[in-house]
Amino acid sequence: MAREATAESTVSHDAAAPSSGPRRAATVMVQAWPPGSRQSADDVTRHAFRPGRAAGTRRRAAVHPRVRRDQERPRIRSAALLEVAMSLKTKTAVVTGSTSGIGLAIARAFAAEGANVVINGFGKADDIEAARSAIEAEYGVRAHYSNADMSKPAEIETMINEADKAFGSVDVLVNNAGIQFVSAIEEFPAEKWEQIVAINLSSAFYAMKAVIPGMKARGWGRIINTASAHSLVASPFKSAYVAAKHGIAGLTKTAALELATHKITVNCISPGYVWTPLVEAQIPDTMRVRGLTKEQVINDVMLKGQPTKEFVTVDQVAALAVFLCSDGASQMTGANLSMDGGWTAQ
Repeated sequence: MAREATAESTVSHDAAAPSSGPRRAATVMVQAWPPGSRQSADDVTRHAFRPGRAAGTRRRAAVHPRVRRDQERPRIRSAALLEVAMSLKTKTAVVTGSTSGIGLAIARAFAAEGANVVINGFGKADDIEAARSAIEAEYGVRAHYSNADMSKPAEIETMINEADKAFGSVDVLVNNAGIQFVSAIEEFPAEKWEQIVAINLSSAFYAMKAVIPGMKARGWGRIINTASAHSLVASPFKSAYVAAKHGIAGLTKTAALELATHKITVNCISPGYVWTPLVEAQIPDTMRVRGLTKEQVINDVMLKGQPTKEFVTVDQVAALAVFLCSDGASQMTGANLSMDGGWTAQ
């Protein structure tokens, strides 16, 4: 029989309050060299004005290590001032499945932008407390932990209600909780099917049902669902997971249409393989089912479909989640955003 993979803490609720709260802004001046100049892209400097940074302090633009310094790039023809909303201050985010992996990275990213956070998931009590207290110590926000079981609707509702009571609102919800189980359909235990569908799909519905009334009343909200490349394509031996993730994509679109006139956006992020506890736990079952070594599972199964041949990082997913909460993403709703190294482009 196939063995159950450990749950990954990947769901995040990030809450955002009305825009009346204090905001930090970064004004970035991009200095462009005149047409015909011999200056390279590496010579472009940016002047960032932020709290704690003296006006005029120069920061050299980062050059991606895989971009040659002499590679031709489009030139910026004139200087520009970009007002970038940088803060989730005064907002509260609930992130489910966030005691490790993608969810914890998202919770920390929200906290770095000033949001209070509620983390949720299973794990060792000492590890969870260390993660929670580190968020408070590093970012100066409040962080609560909820042990709500994502397979139980009543506990999900209680988690949202307690967060609303503690912080005054739940502005951002990230549905990230997820588990995995690998088996052929004819051998797939019925109880595992029910558990995966409950945690990976139904929990998102119940959490959204609980937060939407408050978001509507405040006239602002962000809902982010962690989907997967498997919300767009399939892989063998993952029937419940693939079905649930396809369901998340459909739920996201439906909610986005229902909430489009309420200034509440609903999107899902579909990562490829991200190196997390959930992905690592799939390796032994896949080795057994397919008769492969660990290295073969990683290189010939997991990364076979990702043209970049690299795992997505949790910080990359978290950065996209933060962007989806910004004003710049206010017209993005109902989208299924792939972050999979080109997997689903094939």
